Amino acid sequence: MSTTGTSGVFAREYDAIGRAVEAGFAGGKLIAVSFPDRVPEDAEDDHPVLDRIGDHLAAGDERFDDVEIGLTVPTDERRVLEALRELPVGESSSVSRLTRLAGLDDNDAEDLELVTRALRENPLPIVLPDHRVEGGPYATPGEVRTTLRRVEGL
Repeated sequence: MSTTGTSGVFAREYDAIGRAVEAGFAGGKLIAVSFPDRVPEDAEDDHPVLDRIGDHLAAGDERFDDVEIGLTVPTDERRVLEALRELPVGESSSVSRLTRLAGLDDNDAEDLELVTRALRENPLPIVLPDHRVEGGPYATPGEVRTTLRRVEGL
């Protein structure tokens, strides 16, 4: 999904999660997703990614793999987040499996720590679906994660 040239902060409240979703864009790429209690006053509410998040919260079948993202994380964490992005809607994974999907050793404590750090610091929850990983940690807040897991049948 191209959002060419889009820059700024967009946010919308969603009844399904009882809070807002805020999305930050720079140069058309999604660079941040957060979950404030309410929409910030300076945020716009009209953006196709917000429409799709609403659709996903309603039906649980939206994929975000076509949303252009701009990750500013270390290369090793990027590899984990890219593997996370490949988890299909409605499919969960263990931390160990995600570690292997990222090409790392799930028997290596440093590799497991790398994966858990990438999950905890995930800058794009929902689009990079940490809620699909069993046993976290998560960047997605608990009540939001519970809703996402429910609508995806996890």
